Amino acid sequence: MMMTMEYHNPVLLSASVDGLNIQPDGVYVDVTFGGGGHSKEILKRLGSNGKLFAFDQDEDALANALPDERFRLINENFRFIKRFLRFHGIRQVNGILADLGVSSHQFDVAERGFSTRFEAELDMRMSQKGELNAFKVINEYDEASLKKVFADFGELSNAGAIANTIVNARKDKPIKNTEHLKQVLSKFLPAHKSHKILAQIYQAIRIEVNEEMDVLKEFLVQAEEILLPGGRLSVISYHSLEDRLVKRFIKNGMFEGEPERDFYGNFSVPFKTIGKLIVPDAEEIKINNRARSAKLRIAEKI
Repeated sequence: MMMTMEYHNPVLLSASVDGLNIQPDGVYVDVTFGGGGHSKEILKRLGSNGKLFAFDQDEDALANALPDERFRLINENFRFIKRFLRFHGIRQVNGILADLGVSSHQFDVAERGFSTRFEAELDMRMSQKGELNAFKVINEYDEASLKKVFADFGELSNAGAIANTIVNARKDKPIKNTEHLKQVLSKFLPAHKSHKILAQIYQAIRIEVNEEMDVLKEFLVQAEEILLPGGRLSVISYHSLEDRLVKRFIKNGMFEGEPERDFYGNFSVPFKTIGKLIVPDAEEIKINNRARSAKLRIAEKI
């Protein structure tokens, strides 16, 4: 029998589920199941004929599957949302919720290597079945590729120097764990802001390992196809790279450039924005520190 994993309170719980405008007999998808907090709240609002599908690529999350006949947990990456919903006979849905980034559980399990707080092997895979891990990125990427990772995904101005230092250090012996990586990069980690810089470095590696930007783009394009007219998309992001993609796609239906205008200067977009950007209040941040950088955007399919 699987043991239930310890997960923290879900971020922006009420606001994100309120944003779905749940219809009791509707079909909903929670693409980032984790500890099941958002899913439990959705199920509370569904009637007996409603359905909820949840996705999580992390095998640890399976221990939290909910014993409810209206619920099904799919152990897959949400970049495959359309394929697996079709496998279960679902072509369109009334609402989709995504709580992006790393779960509190993944941060708190030291051996997963996500947290700057623990010494651990260089892993950072959200799915334990993934072939690419942090060790391979740090020890096998060439200098130019490493620089691109740190610049694009960590937004680090000294990405080139960091990449060069890693490449020179690993000539002697592989960089095997998080503590070794910190030692190698110590000159870039002044005491007064070491945590912030290290968080940016970890974020960059993690995004690369898990292809997070590509996954998010693929998901958003499919979400537009899958949602019924009037259906809602509720997305919580935790850093500017994610939030920019979500904001731009909701506004324009594309990730770069502007949509084409018709003869009259109007352009057609798939979503309308619902309400303003929502961020946690001071009380929620006090209770759950992970919420401090969260941003919630809600959109409705036109």
